[in-house]
Amino acid sequence: MGHPSNEEHLVEFEQLARLHAEMLSAYLRSLLGSSSMLDDLFQEVLVVAWRRMKDFDRSRPFDAWLRGIARNIVMEHARKSSLRPAASDPRTLDLLDARFNSFGASLPAGSSFSDGVDRLLRCLAALPAAMREVMELAYARGMRLKEVATALGVEEETVKKRVQRSRGVLAECLRKQESAS
Repeated sequence: MGHPSNEEHLVEFEQLARLHAEMLSAYLRSLLGSSSMLDDLFQEVLVVAWRRMKDFDRSRPFDAWLRGIARNIVMEHARKSSLRPAASDPRTLDLLDARFNSFGASLPAGSSFSDGVDRLLRCLAALPAAMREVMELAYARGMRLKEVATALGVEEETVKKRVQRSRGVLAECLRKQESAS
């Protein structure tokens, strides 16, 4: 069997890019916040990935490979311009990559990043109001637990317990949703 044709590479790339577009967008948003460069860098990542598709090791996950390209492009732009990524410390970037890998690995076979996000949002919506509010402030708004406690007028220890309980409830909800599908 010979090498895949350019057309076969293009079809494969289009399918993989479409499947992982939301993940790539979320990853870039994690690195850049609400930067006006988000769309431009998204496109640049896809162009570089297409050009390097022949180098992609198909025994490895495409999403991790795509995030590696994105990480390199964002850091290169940061060195050359005034772009200041929200995360640029190598340890923080490694932790971010690990979170994305963990999230992707937790998805049932055949599920997309979007499917996983939808499941998570359904579980978040089902949380009791006090838990949902703490998770919103701590994760969606990026507030420190001490700031969340001040905003809610409760002790920091109360916030810590709510976050811990919320994580457990969310994990159980996601397990139930996975076994139901």
